[in-house]
Amino acid sequence: MSETAHLLRHDWNREEVVALFNLPFNDLIFQAHTIHRRFFNPNQVQVSTLCSIKTGSCPEDCAYCPQASRYNTGLEREKLMAVQKVVDEAKQAKAKGATRFCMGAAWRSPNGRDMDIVTDMVKEVKSLGLETCMTLGMIDKNQAKQLADAGLDYYNHNLDTSPEYYGCIITTRNYQDRLNTLANVREAGMKVCCGGIVGMGEEQKDRAGLLVELANLEDHPESVPINMLVKVAGTPLENEEDLDPFEFIRTIAVARIMMAASHVRLSAGRETMNDQMQALAFFAGANSIFYGEKLLTTANPEAHSDRQLFTRLGIEPEAFVDNKSADQKATPAVQTFEPKTQNTPANAAFFEVS
Repeated sequence: MSETAHLLRHDWNREEVVALFNLPFNDLIFQAHTIHRRFFNPNQVQVSTLCSIKTGSCPEDCAYCPQASRYNTGLEREKLMAVQKVVDEAKQAKAKGATRFCMGAAWRSPNGRDMDIVTDMVKEVKSLGLETCMTLGMIDKNQAKQLADAGLDYYNHNLDTSPEYYGCIITTRNYQDRLNTLANVREAGMKVCCGGIVGMGEEQKDRAGLLVELANLEDHPESVPINMLVKVAGTPLENEEDLDPFEFIRTIAVARIMMAASHVRLSAGRETMNDQMQALAFFAGANSIFYGEKLLTTANPEAHSDRQLFTRLGIEPEAFVDNKSADQKATPAVQTFEPKTQNTPANAAFFEVS
């Protein structure tokens, strides 16, 4: 068995993952960082911008979500954005250094009329030279093919938590519904963005269970967002107890070990994390962030703060290389990145835009 194949496993069990979580902190972080350097440049982070293309009035009952129509969160409903408005947002994101533009709509699943509009969005944003990602709820095989034919690079559909804890968070769709959408995305030839949310009252075994579900998919998600719960007034989880920050970092590290070749995204909840915690997350294997002051409807660190942090840490934005025509299931080569002896110029756009 090659070293790469050894590191990219799909046969994890809950007990061994819980054992990883419970390693001495320094041992866990060292192991995660060592694996991270074998697959990625540790001083580069992929930068995405997230845009809410349709806000509010969602019929689902996700306990964390301010967009659920059944919760009184003060969120104003907004119709599906016009294509040109989305393109304008994408242009601004690119000018500020984003390489991937993610579009999210608060739907259970899109209808036919909506699909015509969102596929136009994909085509127009792709024409700007950006990677594209969408999250539209559940999609069937035909809808997945439509998105793939339009050129969509990634489809996001999170598992959220472990199968055992899922019913405590969502009742309007089941775990298999989510897995079916992921299978439709894969069959259509798109890349998968799939992760979860921690700090929702789950236990460590549930965090381990989530990662087992992700890592034991036939193909690891190319992007794995790890979200810290953002507590929103009016949702059932508004008074949930804060998760220990070290437990969050452990989740990042274990995700990196289990899905060595995937981008692990430090996602929602960053606005409550200080610079030291974010730096530790990057060291533990996080190498993707959402950039911009808003994540759909919740706050995100201000853009200038991210630029300043990247400069202080010697991190540069990861360049977008369009390899859509390449075999997306090819096994990534293992390579070890040695520490730099001098600074390398970073993406100028990211650091120059005020």
